[in-house]
Parts: sequence; structure tokens; C-alpha cells
Amino acid sequence: MPRSRARAVSIALNATASLALAVATQAADPSPSPPPPPEIQIVRARGAITIDAKLDDPGWKGIPPVETWFETNPGDNVPPPVKNVGYVAYDERYFYAAFEFQDPDPRQMRAPLTDRDSFGGDTDYAGVILDTRHDGKTGVEFLVNPRGVQFDGVIDDVNGNEDVSPDFFWQAAARVTATGWTLEMRIPFSSLRYPKADPMTWGVMLYRNYPRQYRTQMMSTRLPRGGNCFVCRFNTMTGLTSLPTGGHVVVAPYVNTSEMATPRDGLGTPLVSGRLRGHVGGDLKWIPNASAAVDATINPDFSQIESDVAQIGANERFALFFPEKRPFFLEGSELLLSPIQAVYTRTITSPRWGVRGTGKRGHAAYTGLVVEDGGGGSVVLPGPNESDLANQDFRSYVAVGRVRRDIGRSVVSLLATDREVRGGGYNRVLGPDFQWRPNDRDLVTGQLLFSRTRTPDRPDLADEWTGQKLAGHGLDLWYSHQTRRHDWFGDVKDFSDQFRAYNGFVPQVGYRSGYAETGLTFRPQGFLRRIRTFAIAEAQKDRADALINREYSFGAGMDGRFNSFMRFRYGFSRVRAGTVTVPRRRLYYIINASPTRWLNGVALEGFVGQEADFANARTGTGADVRLSGTLRPSDHLELRLNTSRRWLDVQPPDRPGGRLFTAQVERVRATYTFTSRVFLRLIAQYVDTRRDPALFIKETARRDASFSGSALFAYKLNWQTVLFLGYGDNRALSEEESFEREDRQLFLKVSYAFQR
Repeated sequence: MPRSRARAVSIALNATASLALAVATQAADPSPSPPPPPEIQIVRARGAITIDAKLDDPGWKGIPPVETWFETNPGDNVPPPVKNVGYVAYDERYFYAAFEFQDPDPRQMRAPLTDRDSFGGDTDYAGVILDTRHDGKTGVEFLVNPRGVQFDGVIDDVNGNEDVSPDFFWQAAARVTATGWTLEMRIPFSSLRYPKADPMTWGVMLYRNYPRQYRTQMMSTRLPRGGNCFVCRFNTMTGLTSLPTGGHVVVAPYVNTSEMATPRDGLGTPLVSGRLRGHVGGDLKWIPNASAAVDATINPDFSQIESDVAQIGANERFALFFPEKRPFFLEGSELLLSPIQAVYTRTITSPRWGVRGTGKRGHAAYTGLVVEDGGGGSVVLPGPNESDLANQDFRSYVAVGRVRRDIGRSVVSLLATDREVRGGGYNRVLGPDFQWRPNDRDLVTGQLLFSRTRTPDRPDLADEWTGQKLAGHGLDLWYSHQTRRHDWFGDVKDFSDQFRAYNGFVPQVGYRSGYAETGLTFRPQGFLRRIRTFAIAEAQKDRADALINREYSFGAGMDGRFNSFMRFRYGFSRVRAGTVTVPRRRLYYIINASPTRWLNGVALEGFVGQEADFANARTGTGADVRLSGTLRPSDHLELRLNTSRRWLDVQPPDRPGGRLFTAQVERVRATYTFTSRVFLRLIAQYVDTRRDPALFIKETARRDASFSGSALFAYKLNWQTVLFLGYGDNRALSEEESFEREDRQLFLKVSYAFQR
């Protein structure tokens, strides 16, 4: 090992080792271990159940109620402030859950009509979370608000993520009453994955979110503070027998048509409509048994019906990340997540066909997919201090596979990805990862990946794409220790210069880093209910041992009244800009709250102070301000407002100083929801960046700006039976500084899911 590399890795390892030593010498938390969660016994329904939220069906007669609940936030597993009663039952095809919720003043209930998966912690909702494999690692969420709007997703203890992109077929109904609200749910066993056993034991949690002055969370099980898992705390549910063993099929064909109009001879000339283009395709899902699923698609429709929220890219070193919104990668999505983001499905930009299989056998879970990508979009070209983008105008074939083996509460996994470029070139990534939970407080996670790459021979698209061969590795090790009062974290990363992950999102390579953080938590009983003070130290160096970034910071995070959260951090750092490192001192802030039903959410975040001018290798002063708010004048109408503004002032040594740039984004999204299945949405978005070319070393444009608008009418019977009718209009700033039409689009999509 070269001396410089050994020294850099030693610094990072010593930081983590110091944290481990501190934890080892930390006095044990005197609080006793919580008792095991209450067991829930499920019984078969003795009659029919109609999903209407009335709970008077013959099937509910004799079903034992679940009346033991705990307030886990802000209270510490104390009796809830309001009464909650749950019921669970099943028959030969469905799992049922029903609830009766008390509310002393139903007029204060926050229950808007929204699109599916669109409500959060600032609204009333409740439901059930199921661990159907009873492995204490993955839970499937089925949640509903008092208007009957559904929310589903997957929460995974292994990666610590809640992924709301997966959707499932199920039914629910809710009804507001004079004393609160009731909820009734029916979930087909065909929407769930579970092992072959009889009788069967599952994990289950009954849950209610109750936001008033504070966000109150109530569960059918205790959730100890300072623990390192969530799904592992579920109630044990026994009594399931003779469940379906598979054979379910879903076929979902779609038809869409669109018309695109573009300028005849460049920006500012009249628009010319293109041919009306139609597409036909479909998805097939086959459940051969209850623990596995096979998916296939031909000419899939991966179009997005909502534009991404624009992000300010001025003075950014690395590529911006946008979340995945497309429906193909739903089954087993949690298995594609790993410490290093070597799988990022948005890199598959234009699939022509795809197949995948997902399931679990014994203690091993697996997922794999193969897709032909027609090209388009961009590929991230990473570096130690910045990244670039290259156009992907070629076809390729993508394969991704991951196997995860459970060992008690710990796991080991193996990930493999491959992209074969048509015409020459490939990127292959392979490596293991693990997560070790020796107890309820300590967690160690790591991943080591090796890549082999032959770049496309396309120097016209990217300088490094000369057909050369590259080989490298990526390493990430993470350690955490948490108790009720104290927490410690440490992280070590090591990425070689030639590591590439064309199927992932790894915008930085060629560096080593160490990170250490410690925190202390207090829980007062006034306006603030939780205060965590913390200190952070981190450093990054390139492979030549040159500093990329070093920062020491301290701050505090707080939960308070009006469902609020605040976090303030002050940092002292040095960061590389070009070939030099420059000082940077600044205050970071996050403030958000949900004070009332109509002002359902407001958030302010950003920084103020010194900032590096990365384009010109110097220090300036400036700020980044991001303000957002959600207004609900009625239960049907929602207005979401986003505004971001970033600026930087500099003082060159040889000329007068001034404002280097000002960048801003303005976005308004208005949604009128007629019913839980029908809505109309309008979006307007404005992006503008103004620069002073005299303050730049290299020639740069004085201004870039764009405006986009869209309208969408949607009808959703379920997540795959939909009708969309939409219109889009995009405009860009011309050389004469007027907004001219860049394109105009009209589209229609119809999809229907046939089930057997």
C-alpha cells in the first residue's frame, strides 16, 4: 500500500476506532429492556365482509379487538391520549383489518383528498404494516387517511429506507363519525409474498398518526428509544392457516398517443406539429408461488406524468440526483438498495423490453432483471472533485442481480450489475455487502465493489470514451451506536480513480474519506419535545493525498410544537476549488412546521456565509435559500409552492468585485381532487440564472432561463388501471431575451389491469 494511501486510510480508521472505543467505555443505559410485544391472534372471518367502513358485517362478529396501544412519539411508550381499537381477520383470499379511532374534536382532523401516496406525517392516517416473512427486516405498509386515500410502500430495516414507489392491489374505505373515524381494509394474499408454511406466523403492527399541536404516533407495540431497528419490534401474529399458494396473474396492457410540436427553424420560429405517435405495450406479472414473482414487459410506458422539481445547478460540483418515479421497478425494490448506490434505475432511460424475477427461498431473498435500453439520457462521468455528464445515444443491454442472506438479525449480500454497449463497450460491477447487528444498539454496515469497464469508442461524446479499459474498486464502511441519550457514528470510504457504475449513481470517485459524529439527546416537556446536540468531523483526500474537503461543525436539531422540526449547524471547512483549497465558514439551517389544517406545511432550508467559487477557484460570500409551503384552502384543493434562490458575491484581487451569479427556481403546483380516484393538476415552473461574465475567468453566458407549464387530468381505478390526459408547454430564453416556445405536447394514456 502506498504511504500516502496508508496514511489517509489510517486517519479514517482511527476516527472510527476512536468512536468504537468511546462506545465500549460508555456506561450502559440503566433502563431495562422492554418486554416482548403483545401477541395478536388472528381468526377466520365467519361471514362476508363488505369494505364500507361500517364494521357491521357478519364477518366481524366474534373477532377479538386489539385494544393495547402505545404512544411512541412524543411520549415514550405511554398510554395514548385517544382510544384506538383494531381488528384483524382473514378468509381464503384476503387479509382484513378494521379500526375504530376516537377523536375528541373531529373538526380538527387533517384529512385532505389527495392523490395516492401523497399524504405525510402532517395528516391523519392509520393502517397496518405487515412482515409477512416474519424475518424482522421488511414491512409492507398499507395506510389510509379518513377520506379513504391510500398510501402503500415498503419499509426496510436493512437499508433504513421507506420506499413509497411500490404499489399494490388492495381496497380500503374510511368514514368520519361524530366521535372520530373508522377504517376498513381488504388486502389480497396475491399482493403479498410469504413463505410456504402451515400454520404461518407473521409480524404485524397496527398504526395511527395523529397530528395536532405535536405529531403523535401510536402503535400496537412498543418502540424503544435508542434501538437500531423498527420492523423487528412488530407484534407476532399467529393463527394463519391454509393460505393461497400462488398462481395469480395480472396482465396490464396500455395504449398511449402523443403529438409533439417543435420550432420549424430554431427557437423563435413558428411551431410545426409532428406526426401523431401511438404506442402499445403491456406488463405481465405471474405469481408462481406465494414467495416469488415473475414480471415481463414489452415496449413499457416509462413516461412520467409529472415533471421533476427543478434543482439549482449553478456552482455545483457533482451531478444532481432525481428520485425514480416509474412503475416497472416495483417488485423487490428494497433489494436494489445497498450502501453504495450501484443501482439507480433512472440510468435505464428508454427500455424496449424487460424481465425480472423476485422472491425468497429459506433465508435468502433475491431479485434480478434484464432490460434492453434504447438509449438517450445521460451517463455520469465521476471524478474526485467534480463530475460531468455524457450523452448516451447508443443502445445497450442491462442486467442487475442481488442475493441477500439472513443470518439472524444480520445479513450478507452479493450484488452484480452489467451494461453491455451495442457496438462495443461494457461496465461490470460485482461485490459483497453486509450488515451486522450484534445487539439493539450497535450496527456495522459495509460494501466492497469491483468494476471492470471498457468505455465506448465515442470521443465525440466524452473525452474519456476512447475505448480504453478501466478497473477500480469502491469501499464503504459504516458504524453506528445509539442509546436513549447518546449516539455515535463513523464512516470510511475509499474509491479508486477508475471505479465506474454506469447502472448506478456514483458521481464521485478517486478519493478517501473519514466521517465521525456524536450526539446527545434531551427530551424536555415544553414547546420543544426533543433536542439533539451534535458535533461532526469529516475529511476527504484524493489518491495523491491532496485535500478535497475538511470540515468541523457543531449544532442542534429540535422537534417542537406545531409539528415542527429545526436543525442548525455551523461549519468550519476548507474545500478544493480548482487546484487550490479555500476557507469556508457558514451556517446551515432547516426549519419546517405544519401549524394548521390550511397551512399544512412550510419549510425553509439552506445556508448563509462563505462559499467556494468552484468555477474560478476562490472564496466568496453568499447564501442558498429554499422555501416551500403547502396550502389547503379546502379538502379538495392543494397548492404547493416552491422557491429557491442562490447567490454568490466575490472580490477578485485585480478588478472590482460584485455579484457573480444569482440563480432561482419558482414552482407552483395546484391540484384539485374531485374524489380519491379523480384529480386535475396544473404545474408552472420558472428557472433563471443570471451571471456577471466580467467576474468569470472563462467565457460564460450572461443568462439562462426557461419556463414550463403542464396540465393533467387523471382517473385511477387502481395503480395500473388509469386514464391520463395531459398537455405540456416548454419555453426557453432566446438571444433577444424573450421566452420562445421550445416544444408543445399533448398526450393520452389508457391502461387496464386484468387479474386472475
